[in-house]
Amino acid sequence: MTEPAPAAPAAPDGATTEGERWLAEARAGVAQDPAAVSRAFALAGRKVGRAPVRPDADPTGIVHGTVDDEARAAIVVALAEALGRGADGDASLAARLADLYQHGDTAERRGVLRGLDALTARGALADDAAPSVVAVGRDLAADALRTNDQSLVAAAVGPFAAAHLDQHAWRHAVLKLVFMGVSLDAVAGLDDRADDELARMARDFAAERRAAGRVVPDDVARLAPDVTTGRTA
Repeated sequence: MTEPAPAAPAAPDGATTEGERWLAEARAGVAQDPAAVSRAFALAGRKVGRAPVRPDADPTGIVHGTVDDEARAAIVVALAEALGRGADGDASLAARLADLYQHGDTAERRGVLRGLDALTARGALADDAAPSVVAVGRDLAADALRTNDQSLVAAAVGPFAAAHLDQHAWRHAVLKLVFMGVSLDAVAGLDDRADDELARMARDFAAERRAAGRVVPDDVARLAPDVTTGRTA
């Protein structure tokens, strides 16, 4: 008679899937040795998958991110916790995030940006608690916003941008999403930060589109409710 297979060992941190187990182990590894973050970032997509977080609303994963985006964000949080607070921890985290971004591929760069969002959501970057990280984060967001990669631009307008980008840069980031055809659902704090100047910019954009005989995206009306969207005769 065949013996029943032994039960699988309990997954760390309550993880149940192979990807969750890997992520829990990766976070624990970074907690023990922050230098392990580079390998964890590189492996995340293979280990947890690259599926969209919200497949029904965002099948491409551009607006709300992907599973590996979330995994890398969790790894960034683990890295921040391992390095600790204070000036030394702030400087070390800023340097490591810059290195991960500069030497990473597009997915890894998104992971850094989503990691900054996760730290912002946790309050770790509030009240000048991490000035070096915030300064580096602004630089990395600016770099992402200069690209024509929809996923990078969308990842650069999350909670970190809402809290730390200046109004000029933020307005142009929002309008770039409209130009690229990416839903403004990607923008954190849109209703709180939208202002008359952004509405004026949206109207100018709509006028340019009409003059060229092109469709005015529906999202323009979220910035300037008086604008008629769609194709005009």
